Amino acid sequence: MNTNTLTLFIALGLASTSVIAQEEEPKPFTLDGEFGFIATTGNTDTTSISFGLNATQELERWSNVYLVEGLYSEDTTRNEAGEDVTNTTAQRVFGSAQANYKLENPNHRLFGFASYEDNRLSNFEYQATIAAGWNQLLWENDTSSFDYSIGPGYTFSEDINGESLDGFVVRAAADYNWNISETSQFTQTFSTEIGDENTRTRSETALTAQLFGGLALRVSLLLNHNTEASEDRDKLDTETAVTLVYSFF
Repeated sequence: MNTNTLTLFIALGLASTSVIAQEEEPKPFTLDGEFGFIATTGNTDTTSISFGLNATQELERWSNVYLVEGLYSEDTTRNEAGEDVTNTTAQRVFGSAQANYKLENPNHRLFGFASYEDNRLSNFEYQATIAAGWNQLLWENDTSSFDYSIGPGYTFSEDINGESLDGFVVRAAADYNWNISETSQFTQTFSTEIGDENTRTRSETALTAQLFGGLALRVSLLLNHNTEASEDRDKLDTETAVTLVYSFF
């Protein structure tokens, strides 16, 4: 092998190594959208729609997470007079954003958080929270990752009776991700906002399996719990969903 040929092989090897390294680098921005739809006809007509957008942004000094999700469901039945009666059985929209500022140790961060939820069939007309404090990425590798946040905040809320339940809270949250295989992932998120008027807890457990390309199937269980509820409302709301997820970026 002459010198020119050897140089060419070395150059090709370095180039391929560079490409692989670039492919393994985490994406600076990801966006996943999910959608679920169920329709039944017959004695009872039912329509259920669920949707969501989940985005992450990884920058040199910032690590940000954005979430928007919603659910709508209605039933149409025929009464004794032969008239169709439509009832809304679920109507919920939730949005949140958290910005994490990385310190000298990038696993140590300061966070700012904001959320808003409008759940027409819960005990509240609306619930909103702002919070700030400490965030730490305890570990992150090819298999799993875990981070938590804790800090003071303030909640703005109004129950179905028009009573304001604003007040200071302590917010704590945790996020766990486990890559079961190259095509499947388990995620668990948990948060609680502890206040004098109400303690709000939210937990979501999900299993995602890739179908092909950027399309995946997701099975999730969402739990929403409020310690304050009127006598005719439950303190715990649950949602079980099977949705299709598409990775845009």
